[in-house]
Amino acid sequence: MRRVALYPGTFDPITNGHYDIIERGIRLFDEIIIAVADSRDKKPMFTLDQRIEMAKIATAHLERVRVVGFDNLTVDLAESLDATILIRGLRAVSDFEFELQLGYLNNSLNDAIETVYLMPTLQHAFISSSIVRNLLKFDGRTDHLLPASVQKVIGSMR
Repeated sequence: MRRVALYPGTFDPITNGHYDIIERGIRLFDEIIIAVADSRDKKPMFTLDQRIEMAKIATAHLERVRVVGFDNLTVDLAESLDATILIRGLRAVSDFEFELQLGYLNNSLNDAIETVYLMPTLQHAFISSSIVRNLLKFDGRTDHLLPASVQKVIGSMR
């Protein structure tokens, strides 16, 4: 049986922390599908299409990784893509309670879905998309927080 993992998130934008989780996850699973959530309620800085494109560019060289956009329940998307594993990142203890509740909720909606929590390496543990967005608002330096290909895309938008 193929182990297909879905890595859902807003990815506004995709960061080195996300990339670290993807790169390490591909060693564990046969395929990773990066699922970029529409997340209009979060009022993302980048459009869904831009976020999908950045995720595709950042992972283009990785085999067995693909990117999709979605605006439905994560478990419904997982089922439609034959994914039985959800990947979630944990950076700090503060992430744990929310992620645990989300994992239990998803499992209550579809008990065939397992959630796997991966921690980024210590080097990337402090990186979040919200930190990057705040830096971008003030033209702060983000090249150490983003994949170079994403940094280039964002630079061309400005």
